[in-house]
Amino acid sequence: MSTEVRTERIGTTWLITIDRPQARNAVNAAVAAGLADALDTLEHDPALRAGVLTGAEGTFSAGMDLKAALTGESPEIRGRGFGGLTETRPAKPLLAAVEGSAMGGGFELALGCDLVVAAENAKFGLPEVKRGPIAAGGGVIRLPKRIPHHLAMELLLTGEPITGTRAGELGLANRVVAAGEATAVALRLAEAVTQNAPLALAAVKKIVRAADGAPEPDAFAAQREELKTLMSSADVREGLTAFAERRAPEWTGR
Repeated sequence: MSTEVRTERIGTTWLITIDRPQARNAVNAAVAAGLADALDTLEHDPALRAGVLTGAEGTFSAGMDLKAALTGESPEIRGRGFGGLTETRPAKPLLAAVEGSAMGGGFELALGCDLVVAAENAKFGLPEVKRGPIAAGGGVIRLPKRIPHHLAMELLLTGEPITGTRAGELGLANRVVAAGEATAVALRLAEAVTQNAPLALAAVKKIVRAADGAPEPDAFAAQREELKTLMSSADVREGLTAFAERRAPEWTGR
């Protein structure tokens, strides 16, 4: 794993930290590879139920490392997108804990997560248009789906940032917290998520993706197919049995 991405197991949560504080945690090829490796571990380790993505020393990520890009280095991984994340479809829940700047690709990494916890003084922005490109790591595609059209267009066309507080007002953050508290709160939120059945969590994510932009009949059809597998699982039987026996379920992911 890249030395520019640190990981830590905290209970059933995989804490992933971009660790390039000298470059404001900008994403270069090494960071992209490290994030891809960390996400692979999250996906394939049955003891891990959720991931939290953050940045070292009070900055989430300044986005693409422009100096590295000018030398021809790519922050993308084929089939996985910017930072090895933005075009992936992890089955397990992934949360972003945003302190400081989440600019450009950093904002797009957060948009690639399922839940976002933001410090009130964090900065979210897509300034690519100020430099010539566009927010091609998911910003142009995802942001208009998350907030009202005209507000998304303002962020995309002006390139001006908003605070974590404003991100919460727009619905881009699930929790807005005091500076320095984002990771701790994200870990608590991840723990609450991971109390639930892992197969059900994966099914929710899969169905939400299938329903995105699809006609309702097609979305319900996809849901029925997913439910066939889910309802025959040991976890559903365990959940129903635990409810009847008034005890906490013991999930196996099977």
